[in-house]
Amino acid sequence: MLKLRRIYLLLLLPLSFLLIYIAKQNSNFAEQFFALRIYKWLSQIISMSTSIFPFSLAEILVLLLPIIFLFLFTRFVIKLIKNKENRVTFLWKGILNTLCLLSVSLFLFIILAGINYYRYPFRYYSNLKVRNSSVQELYELTKSLAMDANQLRNATSKEDENGVFQLSMNMYDVSNKASEAMTALSKEYPVLAGSYGTSKPVLLSPLMSYTEITGIFMPFTMEANVNIDIPHYSIPSTMLHELAHLRGFMREDEANFIAYLAGMESDHPDIQYSSTMLALIISGNALYKEDTDLYFEIRDLYSEKVLKDIRANSRYWQQYEDTVISTVSNKINDTYLKANDQSDGVKSYGRMVDLLLAKYRRDNSSK
Repeated sequence: MLKLRRIYLLLLLPLSFLLIYIAKQNSNFAEQFFALRIYKWLSQIISMSTSIFPFSLAEILVLLLPIIFLFLFTRFVIKLIKNKENRVTFLWKGILNTLCLLSVSLFLFIILAGINYYRYPFRYYSNLKVRNSSVQELYELTKSLAMDANQLRNATSKEDENGVFQLSMNMYDVSNKASEAMTALSKEYPVLAGSYGTSKPVLLSPLMSYTEITGIFMPFTMEANVNIDIPHYSIPSTMLHELAHLRGFMREDEANFIAYLAGMESDHPDIQYSSTMLALIISGNALYKEDTDLYFEIRDLYSEKVLKDIRANSRYWQQYEDTVISTVSNKINDTYLKANDQSDGVKSYGRMVDLLLAKYRRDNSSK
């Protein structure tokens, strides 16, 4: 427990709100002063330190914190009961210590992640012209991604006994390839330059699937945590998505787009296929909402191998749908996104399509 003399730590609480207020009002502060200077170096120092450990420190913290909290709370209650003479004073100290702890935790989150939600959008660096697009343009984009997925799937080398895609590398090598892909992409987008820590496989990945979460970026440890129990074609793109968060792009739609771009810079077909499938599924879902006939027209173009992978993915996630844990997890995730000004909540994942369409138009206009 913190000592009363550390009450000054409560000053971090108004400071946290002040920093967020300034970032909301001034994106130049969030980008030029904070993201490109303070956060860039602070995140790399922490990431390099935690990368020394082959396991996820974040996972250990998540497992230990409830135990530590229960222990401290029980000890506090016991002391409160025994301390009859100064019970009010002891209770007041406990409340202050708790507030100090919350104040420090909030401040750390603000400087390690929160301010980045108000930085420039990634399209500022990509020079992509995002605008309203026709259903026909969405159709052409999705068709192009489907053809790419078919081609890349044929270039992969490993399958399970049912013909479903399997990674041809171990998780350590996949992590290295993901970091290399991000580094390669940084040549085109210098804002992504820097050291990338090792993506950490979550040991309790099967339990993580009950939350319907494939990856988590933990700002306190600067670790990209990845669920490795999920279908293999999702793992590399998940790593790339979390590494995009490491570089300070916290918006989910932008992290997905960066994951796609990075995957296309990789020299390994497994990484390329994973990123293409990420873009294909998101674009396909958007097309399905707009025109089911056009969606199924493209669906008929999927190769049998791609279809097997998609069906295996559907079977995997069906067992976790609409459980109590997944419902609560989705609600928490939705609330978290909205609290950080991603006003559409989990729906913000679909806005990646606008960036994909802008890139598709730019690439095809130059041909």
